[in-house]
Amino acid sequence: MQTLGIIPARYQSTRFPGKPLADIDGKPMIQRVYEQGLKVKGVDQLIVATDDERIESVVKNFGGVVERTDAQHPTGTDRVAEVARRHPQADFIVNIQGDEPFINPAQIEQVILLLKKEKTEIATLVKRITVPAEITNPNIVKVVCDTQHRALYFSRAAIPFNRDGDQPVDYFKHIGLYGYTRKALLAITQLPPSQLEQVECLEQLRWLEAGWTIWTAETEWETKGIDRPEDLF
Repeated sequence: MQTLGIIPARYQSTRFPGKPLADIDGKPMIQRVYEQGLKVKGVDQLIVATDDERIESVVKNFGGVVERTDAQHPTGTDRVAEVARRHPQADFIVNIQGDEPFINPAQIEQVILLLKKEKTEIATLVKRITVPAEITNPNIVKVVCDTQHRALYFSRAAIPFNRDGDQPVDYFKHIGLYGYTRKALLAITQLPPSQLEQVECLEQLRWLEAGWTIWTAETEWETKGIDRPEDLF
């Protein structure tokens, strides 16, 4: 039962072209992510998946493992699935975002533990929101779950909506780290885009609409994703 960690990394980005190669204290971002991935207990192999020769060259230069993928993939999940198909020995696949240079290895380990539980086919993390401004920030994806910690819905809006404003509400944000069984990953990447996904611009809604269950675990650690150049400062 092997676990494969895959870091999707593309050069083209509307808000931040060349993001994986951005310098962070003397190292490219993709190297920072890779080094965090190497610290994870339970990952048998770690691979960067990219469609760009510049990223491929940088990864090879710092000693990382990299595989080229189709440039036409619409999502990072599709890029991850292409690499996973080449490694049939991998029963579990973890999608480690290439723009999370400060990801805590313990968070990845948490996803792996959740993924290996019976019935889990897709696993991810959530974190309790402690900064009020994040609740209404559309760049922060919110999630509501049932009592068994299965995701009910993801949104850029503030969910749940506190209609009268007098109810105590716990808000949770989504941490963009996924684990999949091999079966689930290959299946969800065959699904066509869904209406909710297109409205919210959130790929995971495609999976929910198709009837897949996304199991969640709460993390105590904060993450800092890099979406724009100013996020580096």
